[in-house]
Amino acid sequence: MLGKLAQKLTAKEIHDLVADDLQRVEKEIQLDSVASVETITTIAQYLQSGGGKRLRPILVLLSAKLMGRTLDDAGIRMAAVVEMIHAATLVHDDVIDFAKSRRGRPSANVIWGNHMSVLAGDWLYMQAFAVALKERNFHILDLLIGLTQMMVEGELLQLERIGKMGVTEADYMELVDRKTASLFSACARLGAIVGGGDEPSEQKMGEYAWNLGMAFQLVDDILDFTSSEKMLGKPVGNDLREGKVTLPLIYALAQATPEEAKLVETVLADGNYEQVPFLKILHFIRKYRGIELAMEKAQSFTDRARSIMAEFPESPYQRALISVTGLVTERDH
Repeated sequence: MLGKLAQKLTAKEIHDLVADDLQRVEKEIQLDSVASVETITTIAQYLQSGGGKRLRPILVLLSAKLMGRTLDDAGIRMAAVVEMIHAATLVHDDVIDFAKSRRGRPSANVIWGNHMSVLAGDWLYMQAFAVALKERNFHILDLLIGLTQMMVEGELLQLERIGKMGVTEADYMELVDRKTASLFSACARLGAIVGGGDEPSEQKMGEYAWNLGMAFQLVDDILDFTSSEKMLGKPVGNDLREGKVTLPLIYALAQATPEEAKLVETVLADGNYEQVPFLKILHFIRKYRGIELAMEKAQSFTDRARSIMAEFPESPYQRALISVTGLVTERDH
């Protein structure tokens, strides 16, 4: 097992394994993003051109190839489907969060307004299902419907908890499960299905990617405190400004004095850092090792993902999926 883990692939090497397939996925998304209403096409294509890591389609492609079957059109379509679902969730998230930017550019709601953006997000969801329907596979549709319900429920739960101090670690983990990890899990399971994997392989792939998704979101929430605006493509300290209490803060608040807790309450109530500067909050989180503890938690999820993937036969795709776990925890944006 150690021999396998030693042969880590770089982000470029992982990307190169699926580069040609990813080009096909981009073309598929472009074709699928054309609506009979021009504004929807414009918004959908604006979202697609916004960059992003394409981590979810890459997960579908690598998972399909891991199963040993030559990748066919179904694999390309499923990779496009998950990226469209992801784009739809981002549009809706930005509307709900009153976000001003996404990946260093103005968010869709800033350019087209909330009404247009919500409807474009709805259309993308439906279009993703229309593309998935071409497979005539109830198992795939069942998985995607369950996933979409989980993600919407996660968004509703988050809305209920916005601005509240008493968010527990269990509350937070439930949100991450619903909003992020469930999509990662579905990506790997879809890849296993179109790659011809059996039921146990599909379940194991789902568990691997669920752990990867949990770690990914934890690192995202850590970076919101530690990264730079240029790196993130959105303002730093945004989560707390939007009323979200994430894991580094939950860990710090567990040990905080009433005065320190009051600082957080003030930012939550104001929705800005005018009375309490961001650096003051960051100092208080660091004082109680909130960032370190959250990072240790993220690492425990990637360790689990790695150990699950190590059970699969060795191949370039297995090594890539093991290496992805390290890239998730070591990234700076």
